[in-house]
Amino acid sequence: MGLENKLGLDGIELMRAEEQISKRRAKQLYGGLLDQIEVGTYAGLQSIHRYLFEDIYPFAGQTRKLNMSKGGFRFASALYLDEALEKITAMPMSTFEQIVAKYVEMNIAHPFLEGNGRSARIWLDAMLKSALGRVVDWQRIEREDYLLAMERSPVRDTEIKQLLENALTDRIEDYELFMHSIDASYGYEGYTAFRTGKL
Repeated sequence: MGLENKLGLDGIELMRAEEQISKRRAKQLYGGLLDQIEVGTYAGLQSIHRYLFEDIYPFAGQTRKLNMSKGGFRFASALYLDEALEKITAMPMSTFEQIVAKYVEMNIAHPFLEGNGRSARIWLDAMLKSALGRVVDWQRIEREDYLLAMERSPVRDTEIKQLLENALTDRIEDYELFMHSIDASYGYEGYTAFRTGKL
């Protein structure tokens, strides 16, 4: 049995419904809602996650109580998660290096049962936009390059910094770019059935 969800679905049906519903919600975020969310805090990330997934999962926006691992890597222990999230919220975010360090730490924390990457990439863009007047053009980062760089980032974050820096753009109000970036971001996790711009 898969994750508990409000749709009563499992497997591929759940994946398709989740993609369609949460991409539609991501599109709505761009209509001004994102600018009202706290930038760079865990509370802000919770707001993003809740908005994307509240129609799908009962745990949307809630800190996980279970331990998680992926590909042999154990994310932060649920026992110490609240403390870790407080520390991440307190991390500075004035420079590109500081923002990426904060993003990497949040990935290690992995606070939600599902939807961490998709929420955190929107959270990252909000920090970059606020501090530097830039966002990531996610279409310019290949899936395999991103996944490998993120896998290595807890030990060494040079690769992910380089990938992100090379994909920065000042087109922060570009609606088309945002739609394409959501599609690219979702594609990293294999969600490719729907185009955000057409939902």
